[in-house]
Amino acid sequence: MDIRKIKKLIELLEESGIAEIEIKEGEEAVRISRLPTGPIASQLPATAAIPVTTAPAAGAATPPSPGASQAPEAAAPRPKPNEHVVTAPMVGTFYAAPSPGAKPFVEIGDEVEVGQVLCIIEAMKMMNQIEADKAGRITSIMAKNGDPVEFGQPLFVIEE
Repeated sequence: MDIRKIKKLIELLEESGIAEIEIKEGEEAVRISRLPTGPIASQLPATAAIPVTTAPAAGAATPPSPGASQAPEAAAPRPKPNEHVVTAPMVGTFYAAPSPGAKPFVEIGDEVEVGQVLCIIEAMKMMNQIEADKAGRITSIMAKNGDPVEFGQPLFVIEE
């Protein structure tokens, strides 16, 4: 399978929000998942967990998916009706500023507009800008610079 096709699949996975995809071409198969599975994946950093298999193992990865997505929500306090929680759209490393030593994109109390960059999440050596999807005032920043973040983990609270 061509590496360019695999890279394109990874990009599509990140853009769509799908948790896992498996593609077969003849005898070759590739499975790309945002959720680590198996003993090898638990030893690797979350951003490096891209299992490649030749046999279908969809049943093995299906049960952890609901539990993994519910864990961050259960740990997070319930937002008030006028608050919006911005969550991590991918697994990676949280960066509050565009470069080390630079001023953070946003701070508590800042007013933000829709589309304004809130942070960067580095995933697989790619810097992904996370933008505000609601306008309002930042009331909480729940991740620290350089922290690893999980898919669905709360990052910011925006008071509308």
